[in-house]
Amino acid sequence: MNNHEIDYKLYGDDMQFVEVELDPSETVIAEAGSLMMMDDHIKMETIMGDGSDNSQSSGFLGKVLGAGKRIITGESLFMTMFTNEGIHKQRVSFASPYPGKIIPMDLSQLQGKVICQKDAFLAAAKGVSVGVEFQRKLGVGFFGGEGFIMQKLEGDGLAFVHAGGTIYERVLQPGESLRIDTGCLVAMTRDVQYDIQAVGGIKTALFGGEGLFFARLTGPGKVWVQSLPFSRLASRVFAAAPASKGGGGKSKGEGGIGNVFDLFSN
Repeated sequence: MNNHEIDYKLYGDDMQFVEVELDPSETVIAEAGSLMMMDDHIKMETIMGDGSDNSQSSGFLGKVLGAGKRIITGESLFMTMFTNEGIHKQRVSFASPYPGKIIPMDLSQLQGKVICQKDAFLAAAKGVSVGVEFQRKLGVGFFGGEGFIMQKLEGDGLAFVHAGGTIYERVLQPGESLRIDTGCLVAMTRDVQYDIQAVGGIKTALFGGEGLFFARLTGPGKVWVQSLPFSRLASRVFAAAPASKGGGGKSKGEGGIGNVFDLFSN
Protein backbone atom coordinates (compact mmCIF):
# COMPACT_ATOMS: atom_id res chain seq x y z
CA MET A 1 0.00 0.00 0.00
CA ASN A 2 1.11 3.58 -0.75
CA ASN A 3 -1.10 5.14 1.92
CA HIS A 4 -0.66 5.12 5.67
CA GLU A 5 -2.82 2.50 7.39
CA ILE A 6 -4.90 4.24 10.03
CA ASP A 7 -7.53 3.05 12.50
CA TYR A 8 -10.63 5.02 13.35
CA LYS A 9 -13.81 5.17 15.45
CA LEU A 10 -17.00 7.14 14.79
CA TYR A 11 -18.83 8.89 17.62
CA GLY A 12 -22.32 10.35 17.72
CA ASP A 13 -25.36 10.01 15.53
CA ASP A 14 -26.54 13.25 13.91
CA MET A 15 -23.51 15.41 14.82
CA GLN A 16 -20.72 12.93 14.29
CA PHE A 17 -16.99 13.17 14.66
CA VAL A 18 -14.31 10.65 13.73
CA GLU A 19 -11.40 9.71 15.99
CA VAL A 20 -8.31 8.57 14.07
CA GLU A 21 -5.70 6.48 15.85
CA LEU A 22 -2.15 6.94 14.56
CA ASP A 23 0.82 4.67 15.13
CA PRO A 24 4.23 6.36 15.54
CA SER A 25 5.14 8.33 12.36
CA GLU A 26 1.71 7.84 10.79
CA THR A 27 -0.02 10.86 9.28
CA VAL A 28 -3.57 11.89 8.43
CA ILE A 29 -4.55 14.87 6.24
CA ALA A 30 -7.66 16.98 6.78
CA GLU A 31 -9.49 20.04 5.56
CA ALA A 32 -8.45 23.24 7.30
CA GLY A 33 -10.79 23.98 10.19
CA SER A 34 -12.05 20.42 10.69
CA LEU A 35 -9.94 19.63 13.79
CA MET A 36 -11.85 18.87 16.98
CA MET A 37 -9.12 17.66 19.37
CA MET A 38 -5.79 15.83 19.40
CA ASP A 39 -3.36 14.17 21.79
CA ASP A 40 -0.21 15.89 23.03
CA HIS A 41 2.33 14.24 20.71
CA ILE A 42 0.50 15.03 17.46
CA LYS A 43 2.34 17.52 15.25
CA MET A 44 0.14 19.78 13.13
CA GLU A 45 1.54 21.21 9.87
CA THR A 46 -0.20 23.30 7.22
CA ILE A 47 0.71 22.30 3.67
CA MET A 48 -0.08 23.36 0.13
CA GLY A 49 -1.34 20.25 -1.63
CA ASP A 50 -2.63 17.02 -0.15
CA GLY A 51 0.62 15.38 0.98
CA SER A 52 0.38 12.58 -1.59
CA ASP A 53 3.35 11.49 -3.69
CA ASN A 54 1.87 13.21 -6.73
CA SER A 55 1.57 16.60 -5.04
CA GLN A 56 5.03 16.37 -3.48
CA SER A 57 6.76 15.52 -6.76
CA SER A 58 4.99 18.22 -8.77
CA GLY A 59 7.15 21.06 -7.42
CA PHE A 60 6.08 24.48 -6.19
CA LEU A 61 4.22 25.43 -9.38
CA GLY A 62 2.30 22.15 -9.33
CA LYS A 63 1.33 22.73 -5.72
CA VAL A 64 0.09 26.23 -6.55
CA LEU A 65 -2.00 24.90 -9.45
CA GLY A 66 -3.36 22.13 -7.26
CA ALA A 67 -4.28 24.61 -4.56
CA GLY A 68 -5.96 26.80 -7.19
CA LYS A 69 -8.13 23.88 -8.25
CA ARG A 70 -9.13 23.37 -4.61
CA ILE A 71 -10.29 26.99 -4.43
CA ILE A 72 -12.48 26.34 -7.48
CA THR A 73 -14.21 23.53 -5.57
CA GLY A 74 -14.89 25.90 -2.66
CA GLU A 75 -12.25 24.44 -0.33
CA SER A 76 -9.41 26.15 1.50
CA LEU A 77 -6.12 26.94 -0.22
CA PHE A 78 -4.27 24.79 2.33
CA MET A 79 -4.67 21.42 4.01
CA THR A 80 -3.37 20.26 7.37
CA MET A 81 -1.23 17.21 8.17
CA PHE A 82 -1.36 15.58 11.61
CA THR A 83 1.60 13.32 12.40
CA ASN A 84 2.22 11.16 15.46
CA GLU A 85 5.70 12.08 16.69
CA GLY A 86 5.43 10.05 19.90
CA ILE A 87 6.45 6.47 20.63
CA HIS A 88 2.92 5.28 21.41
CA LYS A 89 -0.41 5.45 19.64
CA GLN A 90 -1.94 8.91 19.53
CA ARG A 91 -5.42 10.12 18.55
CA VAL A 92 -6.76 13.06 16.59
CA SER A 93 -10.45 13.81 15.99
CA PHE A 94 -12.29 15.66 13.21
CA ALA A 95 -15.87 16.95 13.28
CA SER A 96 -18.50 17.47 10.58
CA PRO A 97 -19.29 21.12 9.78
CA TYR A 98 -23.08 20.59 9.86
CA PRO A 99 -25.57 17.91 11.02
CA GLY A 100 -25.22 14.64 9.15
CA LYS A 101 -23.06 11.56 8.84
CA ILE A 102 -19.40 10.76 8.27
CA ILE A 103 -18.81 8.02 5.70
CA PRO A 104 -15.57 6.01 5.94
CA MET A 105 -14.40 4.85 2.51
CA ASP A 106 -11.68 2.25 1.96
CA LEU A 107 -10.45 3.23 -1.50
CA SER A 108 -8.64 -0.10 -1.91
CA GLN A 109 -12.10 -1.74 -2.03
CA LEU A 110 -13.62 0.92 -4.30
CA GLN A 111 -11.36 0.55 -7.35
CA GLY A 112 -9.00 3.21 -6.03
CA LYS A 113 -11.19 6.21 -6.86
CA VAL A 114 -14.35 7.91 -5.57
CA ILE A 115 -15.98 11.01 -7.06
CA CYS A 116 -17.85 13.17 -4.53
CA GLN A 117 -19.58 16.52 -4.20
CA LYS A 118 -17.16 19.39 -3.96
CA ASP A 119 -17.45 20.07 -0.21
CA ALA A 120 -17.71 16.46 0.99
CA PHE A 121 -14.07 15.63 1.87
CA LEU A 122 -13.22 15.70 5.59
CA ALA A 123 -9.99 13.74 6.18
CA ALA A 124 -7.90 10.86 4.82
CA ALA A 125 -4.78 8.81 5.40
CA LYS A 126 -1.61 10.42 4.06
CA GLY A 127 -1.08 9.33 0.48
CA VAL A 128 -4.68 9.73 -0.63
CA SER A 129 -4.81 12.22 -3.50
CA VAL A 130 -7.52 14.89 -3.26
CA GLY A 131 -8.12 16.34 -6.70
CA VAL A 132 -10.69 17.81 -9.08
CA GLU A 133 -13.03 15.89 -11.37
CA PHE A 134 -14.38 17.85 -14.34
CA GLN A 135 -17.74 16.83 -15.80
CA ARG A 136 -17.42 16.46 -19.57
CA LYS A 137 -21.09 16.82 -20.46
CA LEU A 138 -22.55 20.33 -20.80
CA GLY A 139 -25.90 19.25 -19.36
CA VAL A 140 -24.28 17.91 -16.21
CA GLY A 141 -22.13 21.00 -15.91
CA PHE A 142 -24.93 23.54 -16.19
CA PHE A 143 -27.77 21.70 -14.44
CA GLY A 144 -26.13 19.03 -12.29
CA GLY A 145 -26.23 20.96 -9.03
CA GLU A 146 -22.45 20.65 -8.59
CA GLY A 147 -21.52 22.42 -11.82
CA PHE A 148 -18.61 21.22 -13.91
CA ILE A 149 -16.43 20.48 -10.90
CA MET A 150 -16.52 17.71 -8.32
CA GLN A 151 -13.87 16.26 -6.02
CA LYS A 152 -12.02 13.01 -6.63
CA LEU A 153 -10.29 10.90 -4.01
CA GLU A 154 -7.66 8.48 -5.33
CA GLY A 155 -5.41 5.97 -3.62
CA ASP A 156 -5.61 2.75 -1.62
CA GLY A 157 -6.19 4.11 1.88
CA LEU A 158 -9.02 5.34 4.09
CA ALA A 159 -10.87 8.56 3.37
CA PHE A 160 -13.71 10.20 5.30
CA VAL A 161 -16.55 12.05 3.59
CA HIS A 162 -19.33 13.95 5.35
CA ALA A 163 -22.90 14.60 4.16
CA GLY A 164 -26.18 15.95 5.52
CA GLY A 165 -29.01 14.05 7.15
CA THR A 166 -29.22 10.29 6.68
CA ILE A 167 -26.97 8.47 4.21
CA TYR A 168 -28.30 5.86 1.80
CA GLU A 169 -25.85 3.52 0.10
CA ARG A 170 -26.92 1.79 -3.11
CA VAL A 171 -25.12 -0.72 -5.34
CA LEU A 172 -26.22 -0.38 -8.96
CA GLN A 173 -26.03 -3.38 -11.26
CA PRO A 174 -24.87 -2.97 -14.90
CA GLY A 175 -27.49 -0.94 -16.74
CA GLU A 176 -29.52 -0.22 -13.58
CA SER A 177 -30.41 3.47 -13.11
CA LEU A 178 -31.40 5.64 -10.18
CA ARG A 179 -32.87 9.15 -10.44
CA ILE A 180 -32.20 11.50 -7.53
CA ASP A 181 -32.38 15.19 -6.71
CA THR A 182 -29.18 16.79 -8.01
CA GLY A 183 -28.23 18.14 -4.57
CA CYS A 184 -28.67 14.78 -2.83
CA LEU A 185 -25.74 13.08 -4.56
CA VAL A 186 -22.82 12.61 -2.14
CA ALA A 187 -20.41 10.28 -3.95
CA MET A 188 -20.10 7.55 -6.56
CA THR A 189 -17.48 5.07 -7.73
CA ARG A 190 -15.57 5.60 -10.95
CA ASP A 191 -17.69 3.42 -13.26
CA VAL A 192 -21.04 5.03 -12.46
CA GLN A 193 -22.37 7.12 -15.36
CA TYR A 194 -23.68 10.54 -14.29
CA ASP A 195 -26.16 12.39 -16.48
CA ILE A 196 -29.03 14.88 -16.18
CA GLN A 197 -32.67 14.17 -17.03
CA ALA A 198 -35.39 16.82 -17.31
CA VAL A 199 -38.48 16.51 -15.14
CA GLY A 200 -41.39 15.38 -17.33
CA GLY A 201 -44.33 17.72 -17.88
CA ILE A 202 -44.48 21.52 -17.82
CA LYS A 203 -46.80 21.66 -14.80
CA THR A 204 -44.61 19.29 -12.79
CA ALA A 205 -41.47 21.19 -13.73
CA LEU A 206 -42.90 24.60 -12.83
CA PHE A 207 -44.98 23.81 -9.75
CA GLY A 208 -43.72 20.46 -8.45
CA GLY A 209 -41.15 22.06 -6.17
CA GLU A 210 -38.48 19.50 -7.12
CA GLY A 211 -36.58 21.60 -9.64
CA LEU A 212 -36.29 21.15 -13.38
CA PHE A 213 -33.78 18.30 -13.51
CA PHE A 214 -32.92 14.96 -11.93
CA ALA A 215 -29.50 13.38 -11.67
CA ARG A 216 -29.56 10.01 -13.44
CA LEU A 217 -26.96 7.51 -12.20
CA THR A 218 -26.39 4.32 -14.15
CA GLY A 219 -24.43 1.30 -12.95
CA PRO A 220 -22.36 -0.66 -12.44
CA GLY A 221 -21.05 0.87 -9.25
CA LYS A 222 -21.89 2.21 -5.82
CA VAL A 223 -23.53 5.54 -4.98
CA TRP A 224 -24.11 7.41 -1.72
CA VAL A 225 -27.15 9.69 -1.35
CA GLN A 226 -27.87 12.24 1.41
CA SER A 227 -31.35 13.07 2.70
CA LEU A 228 -30.56 16.69 3.65
CA PRO A 229 -28.23 18.67 1.35
CA PHE A 230 -26.72 21.67 3.11
CA SER A 231 -28.14 24.01 0.45
CA ARG A 232 -31.66 22.80 1.28
CA LEU A 233 -31.07 23.27 5.02
CA ALA A 234 -29.64 26.75 4.48
CA SER A 235 -32.57 27.84 2.29
CA ARG A 236 -35.09 26.75 4.94
CA VAL A 237 -33.20 28.59 7.69
CA PHE A 238 -33.03 31.72 5.53
CA ALA A 239 -36.74 31.52 4.73
CA ALA A 240 -37.61 31.20 8.43
CA ALA A 241 -35.37 34.07 9.57
CA PRO A 242 -37.04 37.46 10.22
CA ALA A 243 -36.80 39.84 7.26
CA SER A 244 -35.45 42.54 9.59
CA LYS A 245 -32.37 40.35 10.17
CA GLY A 246 -31.67 39.63 6.52
CA GLY A 247 -33.87 36.57 6.16
CA GLY A 248 -36.85 35.90 3.98
CA GLY A 249 -39.46 35.57 6.71
CA LYS A 250 -41.72 37.99 8.51
CA SER A 251 -40.50 41.20 10.08
CA LYS A 252 -41.15 42.14 13.69
CA GLY A 253 -44.73 43.08 14.41
CA GLU A 254 -46.18 40.81 11.74
CA GLY A 255 -47.11 38.13 14.24
CA GLY A 256 -46.20 34.47 14.17
CA ILE A 257 -44.02 32.32 16.37
CA GLY A 258 -40.91 34.15 15.16
CA ASN A 259 -41.78 37.05 17.46
CA VAL A 260 -41.52 34.75 20.46
CA PHE A 261 -37.85 34.11 19.65
CA ASP A 262 -37.30 37.83 19.04
CA LEU A 263 -38.29 38.49 22.65
CA PHE A 264 -35.45 36.30 23.90
CA SER A 265 -32.88 37.67 21.43
CA ASN A 266 -33.38 41.28 22.50
